[in-house]
Parts: sequence; C-alpha cells; structure tokens
Amino acid sequence: MNGYLNESNFMMVEEGFTTRDLLENVLVELCQASNQQAFFVADLGDIVKKHLCFLKALPRVKPYFPVKCNSSEGVIRLLAELGAGFACTNKVEIARVQNIGVPADKIFYSSPCKQVAHIKYAASHGVQLMTFDNEVELSKVARSHPRARMLLGIAADSSPSAHPSMAFGTTLESCRHLLETAKEQAVEVVGISFHLGSRGLEPQAFARAVAAAQLAFDVGTELGYQMRLLDIGGGFPGTEDTRAPFEEMAAMINSALDLYFPDGCGVEIVARPGRYYVTSAFTFAASITAMEEVPTEQPGSDEEDSGSKKSLVYHLSDGIHGTFSCLLFDSPCPSPQLHKRPCPDHPSHSSSLRGPPGHVEDHIADGLELPELQVGDWLIFKDMGAYTIASSAPLGGCPQPQITYAMSRVAWKAVQLFLGKPPAAEDDRETLCAPLSCGWETAEAPCITPALAPASII
Repeated sequence: MNGYLNESNFMMVEEGFTTRDLLENVLVELCQASNQQAFFVADLGDIVKKHLCFLKALPRVKPYFPVKCNSSEGVIRLLAELGAGFACTNKVEIARVQNIGVPADKIFYSSPCKQVAHIKYAASHGVQLMTFDNEVELSKVARSHPRARMLLGIAADSSPSAHPSMAFGTTLESCRHLLETAKEQAVEVVGISFHLGSRGLEPQAFARAVAAAQLAFDVGTELGYQMRLLDIGGGFPGTEDTRAPFEEMAAMINSALDLYFPDGCGVEIVARPGRYYVTSAFTFAASITAMEEVPTEQPGSDEEDSGSKKSLVYHLSDGIHGTFSCLLFDSPCPSPQLHKRPCPDHPSHSSSLRGPPGHVEDHIADGLELPELQVGDWLIFKDMGAYTIASSAPLGGCPQPQITYAMSRVAWKAVQLFLGKPPAAEDDRETLCAPLSCGWETAEAPCITPALAPASII
C-alpha cells in the first residue's frame, strides 16, 4: 500500500449496505441533534471502479485528476493511493495534494493563466510540468521558473461551449511562432496539451484534436524540441445517461492514438478526467430552511377555485455560492428526490429551489413539480461529486458541508489487490466478484484477479 489512504479515512461497510442506508443513518443523527446542516455521502468504491475501468479502456493513458473538480481529502487520498497524478490550477491546490505526501513529479500545474507568485511557489516546491498558450504566459514562466517543463496548449475542435469566452489554447497557425519564442527564451517545451471540455462532447472531437496535436508535435520536433508528452485533457462523462458513453469515447481515442502516436513512438499520454471519477460517487442532502407561497391565478377558473393553484419557492441550507456552484460550471440542473414519501392524494405544485434566504440571485432550479413540503424536510440530490466542493470556504456564509466517506470491504480488498497485496484467504477471491460500489447502482463490476499490469486488472 502507498500509505495515502487507510481504514481510518472512511467508513467500512459490508456487502448489501447502500449509500442510501448510510445517508439515512446520518439523517437520523442530525435530526436527533436538531442539526439542519447540509452534508454529502461519498461512495469511494464507486471511484475505485471508475479508476479500474479507465485503466482497462485506455491502457496507454495516465490519469491526472483535476483538483478543482473535487478537492475533498478522501478523493485525493484514494486517487493518490491508486497511483493517479493531479492537475492543479493554483498554489492552494498544489499545497493540498503535497500536504498528504504526493510527490512533485505527480503534479501538473495545468492552469493556462497563472499568477507569478503561484509560478514561483510551484518552482520552490519542485513542480515542473506546466502549460502555456500565449507569449505573456511564456514570459512569466521564463522569468520565474527556469526549470519548468512546458506543454503548448492548442485550441481543440469541440461542441459549442456554454462559456466560449473562457476557451483557451492557441491555433495551429500560431504554434510555430510560440515555439520559436520559447526557444529564444530558453524554455523547455516537452509536448502538447488540449482540453475539450465536457458539454455534449462527441467522440470524433477527440480524434480531430489528437490529429491536430500530431501536427503541432511535428513543428516542435522540427525546431529541435524533444516532444515526448501529450495531454488529451478531460471531457469524459461522469454518468451513464450521456450522448456518448465512456467506452465509445475510449475506443475513438485509442484509434486516434494508434494512428497518430503509435505505441513505441516514445510519447507518454496523460489525461485529466474529473467529472468521470467523482460525479456519481457523491450524494448530497440539504434541508429546507424557509418557503414562500406565490398564488397563481388560472385562466377561466371560478372564484371558488381561484386560490387552489399556487407556486412554491423553497430555500435550502446551501446554494450556488456553495455546493450548487456546480451550476456555474455548466452542470445540469439537479433533480431532487424527496426524503419523505409524499401522500399519494397530495397534489404537486410548480416549485422552485433557492439558496439561503437573503440572496436574491441564488437560483438553483425552477419548474419542478413537487408536493407541498415543510421547513425541516430534506431533499436528496444524486450525482453531485463534480464542482460542488471548493478548496476554499464557500461564499455567502454557507458552512462547508460535512462529508461521510464509505467504501465496501470488497472495494477495499480490490484496492489492495491492485497495489499488489494478495487476498488473505481463498474466500476473498470470491468476494472480489461482487460489486465494488456500495451505492445505488445495480451494475455488477467484473471479477478481479491478481495482476501486475494495471490494464489487465479488470
């Protein structure tokens, strides 16, 4: 074992114990203490299963988890234990992963726009791998970090982004000029990077981006650089209800890599899967702290029924300045589940969800059909692992929700097996054929057998 994660970092649960069971236990404790603070339940076994699937589907690609996607300690410790690297966007994230012992050579300072102070921090803490896509960024690094190993970020073809102004990467036409400028400033360029994003991504977009990266590689090689690293970024789906399943994307990526960067060419491939790892592993619970009733007059209704229709606004104990900041990162609008089963004869009402009272702009969701709820009731949100947990304290006065980590015993044994520690007894081999996740999923994980090569684990 690598020593980043041990049994004191999570709650061990037995087969058949679900995330919902754990959530109910936490709710009972909070209700007994009259505590209405929002909380997460995180199924680490789900992340273990995702990691094993990633290594099997993309055997040539090394994952670097983007810390900004989920900076919780349990996630970082687990992925470090599994041997993943980390993509950090600032010195706070670098410090977070180094504080648990992650070495500098497993950290990629992936932000395309870096503060000079943060570049110097990375330099003083041994972090060398960085990216750039313009002359200003190049000059900052040349002055502040002479030992940096740089990746040139190129703009990749992808589906329209919700935030086009936030797109990064230079054009292929500008690659030669930037690489020549890097040569003049004695900056070491070791490869190419691109990032497609995760909004409605088509698998063919990866193939086009890999082809473009190969052209940029040729320019770098022509100028005398030892181009040996390709970063294919992120954009992998975190749930199964997506237009393009992960396996379909992986097949397209493998085909493109075999064509443009064949095995044995000396180029290392890395990726930055974020949502893929954590989205489905986290379930979130928030209580209703206030409610408002807005009467809705129905056309053609008589006076007796004119007040029977209404619209309800519920304020939760968390909002877009905290956990629901995921909405600002182009995540889908969350669909809540009711903790209490509603009475079948109670009508549904058009409902909206808002953050804590006093924040007018804190809109979470509109147009929901919910029964009439009461202050103190709880709403449950699945698939809440991506861009919901910040590395710093949330704005707006919302306390940081507590996180209860859980992992099934069979998933923990799978981690040990993955790292080369054989099962203690023969019956352990049988239990490893059970699902790795303690969550609400019904899909079975493939049976795991001991192996040295990560790609052959599942």
